[in-house]
Amino acid sequence: MLLGAIADDFTGASDLANTLARGGMSTVQFVGPGRGKTDCEAGVVALKTRSAPVDDAVRQSLEAARWLLEQGCEQIVFKYCSTFDSTPTGNIGPVAEALLRLTGTGVAVVCPAFPATGRRLFMGHLFVGDRLLSESGMQNHPLTPMTDPDIRRWLQQQTKGEIGSIALDVVRSGAAALRNGLRAELTAGHRLVVVDAIEDGDLTTIAAAVADHKLVTGGSGIAQGLPQNFRDQGKLSDAAAEVPLVEGPGVVICGSCSTTSQNQVACHLQNHPGLAIDPAVLMRARCRWSARHAGWRRMRPKIRSSIRQRLLKW
Repeated sequence: MLLGAIADDFTGASDLANTLARGGMSTVQFVGPGRGKTDCEAGVVALKTRSAPVDDAVRQSLEAARWLLEQGCEQIVFKYCSTFDSTPTGNIGPVAEALLRLTGTGVAVVCPAFPATGRRLFMGHLFVGDRLLSESGMQNHPLTPMTDPDIRRWLQQQTKGEIGSIALDVVRSGAAALRNGLRAELTAGHRLVVVDAIEDGDLTTIAAAVADHKLVTGGSGIAQGLPQNFRDQGKLSDAAAEVPLVEGPGVVICGSCSTTSQNQVACHLQNHPGLAIDPAVLMRARCRWSARHAGWRRMRPKIRSSIRQRLLKW
């Protein structure tokens, strides 16, 4: 295994695994650390630590990192949400600092940017579309309300060390200039450095600059350029792996509270059946669902029965 990733939720782990696979790496996603040796080029460990107590998040993340390092990983990616979902006493900072210590890394970039989904980082401030993070709807998130778009300031509340920052003009000056900037930040005592990115090309530059870093942190977008580093080192084939197409019926599962996700669900329900599931009810082993949307009632009885049986079995 060349690259190991730790994701703080399952859906984000899937995003990251997809990005690495499209980059040409044979990728396996694990629910928690695996056991024994695993034959793949990239391993993504999916955890459920985003809203967990800090001590639990750190413990689980370190356990995953140790297992990945045992697989021979040359680089560890700590993946969090591109809207930096956390609280002032949250997990991203403590986990990142713990991984710095474990890997013996001097400095690591912090870059939640994911331009393809409208998440851009400029002057240390995170934007969602044309709105600051704190005005995007994420300020109303029930678990991790993001009320400050300044990622440097938000992260500083979670960490013991001072947070560094590198502006977009340095990134646009190229990988060499960015490497110099990161070295300067480390000399200044800044081990976690927020790096601007507003386009996919910026993420590619960041990836090239951190090719020899043991630890990288960011959203799944940060992984776009990482496979190329291993290819340049002759450790991957030149041909990118193609993701096979899957035909047949499918189900979309959405558990996000973000405004974007809610809008996507509303758009989907205009022309497709939908089923609202209350997880609290399911956890109490009382399977109930909402049929308020007419699409559920229009669904063929055989399909409705199949869904019911699967939910009851679960």
